Amino acid sequence: MSEPQLLSAYAGHWTGTGTGVTVIVPPPGTVGAGEVRGGAPATREFALLDPVRLVDRVDAVVLSGGSAFGLAAGDGVMNLLRELGAGLPTPLGPVPIVVGMSIFDGTVAGGPPDAVSGRRAVLDALSGAAFTTGAVGAGTGAVTGTWRHRRDPGGLGVARGTAGTATVIAVVVVNAWGDVLGEDGRPIFGDEGAAGPPAKPFGRAHTTIGVLLTDARLAKADCYLLAQSGHTGFARAIHPAHSRYDGDAVVALATGEVEGADLDLLRAVAADVTAQAIRSAVGRRPD
Repeated sequence: MSEPQLLSAYAGHWTGTGTGVTVIVPPPGTVGAGEVRGGAPATREFALLDPVRLVDRVDAVVLSGGSAFGLAAGDGVMNLLRELGAGLPTPLGPVPIVVGMSIFDGTVAGGPPDAVSGRRAVLDALSGAAFTTGAVGAGTGAVTGTWRHRRDPGGLGVARGTAGTATVIAVVVVNAWGDVLGEDGRPIFGDEGAAGPPAKPFGRAHTTIGVLLTDARLAKADCYLLAQSGHTGFARAIHPAHSRYDGDAVVALATGEVEGADLDLLRAVAADVTAQAIRSAVGRRPD
């Protein structure tokens, strides 16, 4: 499936064997913040997303497989953006602010995404190609439901909603220890199997990661609250969510084209679209 436009951001993938990279490059000056709630995160530059930190802009968000090894994809993104002149102005030249989040997939044992993979994902984004969903990019090696000793489908999903004149889009990579729940609150793939220590090969290593994009004008502290609402969407569509075995994390980006948006309405919509994106990640599979 494809999502042809993510607001004014560029988005693209590099898809490898059992893993991949997804990159979102928002317009210059985009404000961002984020929050981690899972117990086992693999992240890059997340400390600067705290509302009390100085830098409030984000030049790219990189979603990748390969756990901590896959964070290397951010190096390729950062170097290409510097070549393009993007980044935080400093006396010695621009420094691109590249945030990364990774899921644990089978390539942790060998062949995780690297800097070249990240560069290719950015080039795909800048090419104008349609942004596809399912088992692509960072969602390529994703699975769910292993707490029931199964390997149910995971993947990458997208959903869009409106809050007055503003738009909110969720991009989520679903690699959850728990089950993905339908709108009726029941597991999409059934509830057969015993919950407990999950089966190999992934053991208890998982993660659901997401990006919320809005065209509303928000401060950094507002983006932090928006990211928190993304985690509300996790809890609605995944059970259990935010376990010690997941590295669940959300980044919220505000591009600022729409003035006067109602923050609380944005947050309500953000929770809804995050849950929808999670369900679409496993429900819209490639043929």
